[in-house]
Amino acid sequence: MIVRAALAAMSFSCFAGAASAGPIESACLRSDRGAANRALCGCIQQVADFTLQGGDQRRVAGFFKDPEKAQSVKMSKSSSDDAFWERYTAFSAQAEAYCAAQ
Repeated sequence: MIVRAALAAMSFSCFAGAASAGPIESACLRSDRGAANRALCGCIQQVADFTLQGGDQRRVAGFFKDPEKAQSVKMSKSSSDDAFWERYTAFSAQAEAYCAAQ
């Protein structure tokens, strides 16, 4: 999975300047987290582009503004929330592994 994210980053890196920011990158840049910067947020978006569909990306972007949303999904008993949470945790692990140096 990390290799796939790395390949995605390499293939998308030439388009990074021309493309508009995705929902996760935009939310990350607007967040009040001190470590947020264009390189890190862009890296996270690149991983998201390879691992999450658009609806999942928009949902994850909401976690930056309201982290309690993530807790609600995690604690939910809904099978669709459980499936989303599995995708989200896989994305999170890949983003952390790939973007740690940013």
